[in-house]
Amino acid sequence: MSIEKEEKAQIISDYAVHQNDVGSPEVQVAILTRRIKDLSLHTEKSPKDHHSRRGLVSLVAKRRSLLNYIRKNKPETYPDLIQKLGLRK
Repeated sequence: MSIEKEEKAQIISDYAVHQNDVGSPEVQVAILTRRIKDLSLHTEKSPKDHHSRRGLVSLVAKRRSLLNYIRKNKPETYPDLIQKLGLRK
């Protein structure tokens, strides 16, 4: 259920704010979005796996708090990030 090393490096390079960026909120949201997508597919296949569902809810809550932080402190980057990740229509 984890993200491959190469895929994670690609996500970091796509959403990095500066060259050595590996932990900015934008990168964290992108990585969480990828993990949420994987867990969502898993919970659709295994509806009785409540442990994974609990982890999924936890990841969604963490992403929500990071998105709130970005919206509050970097309002100019928030709409671009939402559109790039495809979170809202």
